[in-house]
Amino acid sequence: MAKSATVDVDGHSLKLTNLDKVLYPRAGFTKAHVIDYYRAIAPVLLPHLADRALTLKRYPNGVEGAFFYEKESPAHRPDFVRTAPVWSEGRGGDIHYTVVDSLATLLWLANIADLELHTFLARAESPLEPTCMVYDLDPGAPADVLDCCDVALRLRGFFRDLGLECYPKTSGSKGMQLYVPLNVPGLTFDDTKPFARAVGELVEQEMPARVTTNMAKAERPGKVLIDWSQNDDHKTTVCVYSLRAKEQPTVSTPLTWHEVEEASERRDAAKLRFLPADVLKRVAGLGDLFADVLTLEQPLPALV
Repeated sequence: MAKSATVDVDGHSLKLTNLDKVLYPRAGFTKAHVIDYYRAIAPVLLPHLADRALTLKRYPNGVEGAFFYEKESPAHRPDFVRTAPVWSEGRGGDIHYTVVDSLATLLWLANIADLELHTFLARAESPLEPTCMVYDLDPGAPADVLDCCDVALRLRGFFRDLGLECYPKTSGSKGMQLYVPLNVPGLTFDDTKPFARAVGELVEQEMPARVTTNMAKAERPGKVLIDWSQNDDHKTTVCVYSLRAKEQPTVSTPLTWHEVEEASERRDAAKLRFLPADVLKRVAGLGDLFADVLTLEQPLPALV
């Protein structure tokens, strides 16, 4: 394998370096493998990144080394990389985030070992207007992803009673995430955050032995945390199809509700763990199971 290469990507010259560097030592997964995965998944991934400010999570020495978050787009970025200014109260000024609107930008990020892609729920030009709600379902041991399936199914039932569709995906780590598409102009986090909290607390009331909405560590063992607090203009969530920096190169992968039901019934967590080759095969056969999250318009109903 060549250690470096200069490639043309949609008319942009991009230098790829240290291609033989192993970023996932226990899997033997190199930077070249990371770049190849993001190149192959790009047709379904790029729409979920488009027009959104991105927080980078970089692992220059691989997943077993130190990592760092990077909000301000790196000064050494190529000319073709677009940025978007987003006001930061804490900084008292704009942060110029990276925006991934091209394959060239995506591969540049892979080359600088931005293994994980963390996006905001709102588009960069309207940072206070989320296009969706999200629930991060985080199991506290001995609870696991199968307990998350049970909670996700209850949330789905609750939302269906409200006339809302929602879409599950694995986190690529130990839990799951549930997305509720909105895509309604003018809706703000002041609308979605209390709504998300209220729904989470109603599920907690129904399943108090298995669910908590309290982030205190003492409350979490054996329960699934329904984290509604992600619905905030300051927070990001790992993007669908993103790699995760775990021992193996697992991927945050969209699921069908049938898969969630089957995993819950059979108590088989292995069916909810996906590596890059698995995800590419799924996309070839199923398409983008998260496509509707980008387009489905669902006004928030009143909670009574």
